[in-house]
Amino acid sequence: MRNKLGANDTRLPVTLLTGFLGAGKTTLLNAIIAQSTGPKIAVIVNDFGEVGLDHDLIDTVDEEVALMKSGCLCCSIREDLARVLQSLTARKQENLLTFDRVVIETTGLADPTPILHTFLVDPYLARNFRIDGVVAVVDAATGSDTLDRQFEAVSQVAMADLLVLSKVDLVSKNMSGAIEIRLRTLCLSPLELCQYILAKGVRKHGSKALF
Repeated sequence: MRNKLGANDTRLPVTLLTGFLGAGKTTLLNAIIAQSTGPKIAVIVNDFGEVGLDHDLIDTVDEEVALMKSGCLCCSIREDLARVLQSLTARKQENLLTFDRVVIETTGLADPTPILHTFLVDPYLARNFRIDGVVAVVDAATGSDTLDRQFEAVSQVAMADLLVLSKVDLVSKNMSGAIEIRLRTLCLSPLELCQYILAKGVRKHGSKALF
């Protein structure tokens, strides 16, 4: 997505997964960590309980890290983001954990800009990680109203490299077309946009559609 660098860049790629409350981040997140093929992903969330992980996907769990049956990881933020990433990196270097990239799931009310800034100004993060892109999930049914009322939702769309339009099965083609046009006018980056239908599941897209 945003940061297509050469093979000489050995820093771990980081993707921000954002989207307003109820847009479908949890469904997409569960689909990502269920994939048994593709890159092994360390997913960082604010709280295991808030995300609502599918317990059928969990193999083992400790206070901070849940190991999924797919081989992916899910880690909760209990302190600051930099400390969590340093801890994950240390455990990876000690061969205690295995992952190829990081996905950070933000809260529904979060503006992704401060997180992106942190990766630029924090020396440790800048040296060991690179931002690969921002994925924003937008509800096709309520997205326009949310954009009218919530500045954070506008910021999420504006910073996105990939927009995932959810619940397209609940609206008409005219309505989904109208929200797509609006999203393209708001996005600051060259935009990729894909759709998925929650009622039919998102597993067919998996991580390949995002990374």
